[in-house]
Amino acid sequence: MTGQSMENAMSIITSDTQGPTRSGLNGMTRRGLIGGTIAGGIIASPLAALAQGAPGSAPATPGGNQPGEAEITVDQARTAPIPIAIPSFGPGIGQQMTQVISDDLAGCGLFRPLGDAASAGGPGVPNFDMYKSMGAHALAQGTTSGSGSSVRVEFRLWNTLSGQQLQGTAYTTSGGNWRRIAHIIADVIYERMLGDKGYFDTRLAYIARSGPRSHQITRLAIMDQDGANSRNLTGGEWLVLTPRFHPTRDEIAFMSYANDRPRVYLFDLGSGRQQVLGEFAGISFAPRFSPDGNSVVLSATRGGGSDIYTVDLGSRSPRRLTNSGAIDTSPCYSPDGSQIAFNSDRGGSPQLYIMGAEGGGARRISYGSGQYGSPVWSPRGDLIAFTRIGAGGFSIGVMAPDGTGERILTKGFTVESPTFCPNGRVLAYCRQSSGGSNGSGFSSGLGQIDIAGFNERIIHTPGGASDPAWSPLKG
Repeated sequence: MTGQSMENAMSIITSDTQGPTRSGLNGMTRRGLIGGTIAGGIIASPLAALAQGAPGSAPATPGGNQPGEAEITVDQARTAPIPIAIPSFGPGIGQQMTQVISDDLAGCGLFRPLGDAASAGGPGVPNFDMYKSMGAHALAQGTTSGSGSSVRVEFRLWNTLSGQQLQGTAYTTSGGNWRRIAHIIADVIYERMLGDKGYFDTRLAYIARSGPRSHQITRLAIMDQDGANSRNLTGGEWLVLTPRFHPTRDEIAFMSYANDRPRVYLFDLGSGRQQVLGEFAGISFAPRFSPDGNSVVLSATRGGGSDIYTVDLGSRSPRRLTNSGAIDTSPCYSPDGSQIAFNSDRGGSPQLYIMGAEGGGARRISYGSGQYGSPVWSPRGDLIAFTRIGAGGFSIGVMAPDGTGERILTKGFTVESPTFCPNGRVLAYCRQSSGGSNGSGFSSGLGQIDIAGFNERIIHTPGGASDPAWSPLKG
């Protein structure tokens, strides 16, 4: 059973928090890494524009376009991905960084890294005519030097058509941080070219699954958004479900059956400490943090139904928000914290509703065929993703917060548990196969898809996986 299946069933009846790639980076904001600062073991400083004079070049400016100013829109890039040349950043770590940057950009479906640029050019002023002849509209140029405890990475982003330097930054850090620096550089490219924050320097919490379908072992796990650096956080002694990230702290809320009593727990990623959140007579489940991080909204069983509560993280005191006598579950705050989307069968079948953050005034927003569950609000505030169960199986879709504009993005035997990336452009989710009568052939894994319904792909994990939750941006 996945966490979402459990919720559907209810509705229907660091210092070093991420291994070596995180070392020394806690407390470093993304804007600091782009703009230049010293913190958390990393020095990030701006690079001035190189002197011009290469064939086909135009005068460049040191600053280039500012954050939020797009070279091309996301809609345009969906239709025609941006061709970008990414020559090797050098041997060893440099080549590994080049590959991660290329994989990040290609994976989002909005860029087309050019393979024939792998050994082209080099440091210094680019030959823009050469890159334009390859069809490149942008050039990510970099070098690495040093090793071990001190590595310097110099990175420049160029518009090859105008010869303008859009970004220049030097990073000095330990060699163990190379992968995260590569993700940060990919984020800078995404933001400078598309005008939106990137999402590559993020993590996914999920439930790692192993063993036969009839008796699966589940563990709370975490990994980079591209599937690298996966590690288990719990040992598999108890069933665990539905992890959710705190918006600002290295903390995860999740459901655990520890000691055969299903309850919501908090997990501190720095210390590994777990603690129960709130005391409820029944089962507590389906947690999500409020946008300010000061409380958790969750469901708790009462009699034959369940109500929605908030638990203040300071006082640990709960406050009930619904009392419908039905099964109210899967609550999720709007980005501004003023509203809560949730799932309820108060009208006879599981549907989506929205109410004020203080409770009351619930209104139904789903009116398509089938049963709806797992609403999750986009960080942009413009969409609510959901799972829909109908005669044809499961599907994941999105709609506007007023219920209009519903569209299905993907379908399958079981597709559920959607979670938005921090810029709201991509959804991750769980996809499961049916398997045979004895469980043979069953699989449970993670996928992702653009909110426009294209670029669906697999997120690779070491074993079975479900219940993904995307982290916020770090800073």
